[in-house]
Amino acid sequence: MFPRLSVGENLRLAAAVRFRGSFRLFAPPPSLAPVLAVVRDVADAVGLADRLDAHAGRLSYGEQRQLEIGVALATRPRLLLLDEPTAGMSPDETQRMIRLLGALPREVTLLIIEHDMDVVFSLADRVTVLHGGEVLTEGPPDAVRADPRVYEVYLGATGDA
Repeated sequence: MFPRLSVGENLRLAAAVRFRGSFRLFAPPPSLAPVLAVVRDVADAVGLADRLDAHAGRLSYGEQRQLEIGVALATRPRLLLLDEPTAGMSPDETQRMIRLLGALPREVTLLIIEHDMDVVFSLADRVTVLHGGEVLTEGPPDAVRADPRVYEVYLGATGDA
């Protein structure tokens, strides 16, 4: 994210990568119409359609994270690697991010490193729990949630903590 550029400009730069066959200096510029269509679609998908003219650096923390996801989505990724995507967010911002990520097309694979188990269990099809650098357990969220070793290691032996 470029904080001095607007939301629309950030998204336009990312979307332009999708339509540019190479970065040749003397190539004719690509048509802006498809780029601007991507900007509108992505801004709508990440909840920033009404903020296209806002400077990215003046967005709230949660909106900046939404823009970062939008910049990535504008390039049409098949895989998004997200490290603590809700860290530092308010509960409302966290819920907005969960909805945003949950609404992504299934063609986009998410690999999320996250300590907020509510976020993990809301989004994941498969969970891997690490402890001391080793895989403690892995599987569907319900199986991981029910694994007593997860409670023992992360929540205390009784799960009361």
